[in-house]
Amino acid sequence: MDVHHTEFRGSFPKVNGCPKDDRPEFAFIGRSNVGKSSLINMLSGKKDLAHTSKKPGKTQLINYFLINHQWHLVDLPGYGYAKISKTKRKEWEKMIQDYLVKRLQMQCAFVLVDSMIPPQNIDIEFMNWLGEMHIPFVIVYTKTDRLKPAQLEENLTEIRAELSKYWEPLPQQFLTSSEKGIGRKEILSFIEEVRVRAEE
Repeated sequence: MDVHHTEFRGSFPKVNGCPKDDRPEFAFIGRSNVGKSSLINMLSGKKDLAHTSKKPGKTQLINYFLINHQWHLVDLPGYGYAKISKTKRKEWEKMIQDYLVKRLQMQCAFVLVDSMIPPQNIDIEFMNWLGEMHIPFVIVYTKTDRLKPAQLEENLTEIRAELSKYWEPLPQQFLTSSEKGIGRKEILSFIEEVRVRAEE
């Protein structure tokens, strides 16, 4: 798939305010500072489609981007961000859960996992929740270019071993680098396949 059109549709605090639109949606989510905005920009081919920041917690609403007039890329707030109040964190959690559970147009969630660090309980718990709720998702490993191949493989093996305690088989996985464009073709091809199936 070639991305030839991108359009920001808006930011929404609640799922019932999201666009009244039947086009397929693909949601991107992960822990704060996992590199989500950079990945979205890499996939879209636009350097500033999603706002990147060194300060975690930048995304606080459900952000919609229309791609090729055919499908929506949905940028969800990161989870696990500690520097907010418990009340605000609960609001974010409810917003995310409401979107993922109630939004029928949502075809697949892309769960971003930092390939540079050991498996994180919060990632495992979130994926297990998706499984319990029967929400389709895939795993996207970010920042894969920042490690030597042997270290990357060691980290991925450790993460997969932890996931294997709960998942058999493992969800589909993609390796990415926002800086080098790794994984862009594979993810966009996957989205196109799912989109076409959804519209048949």
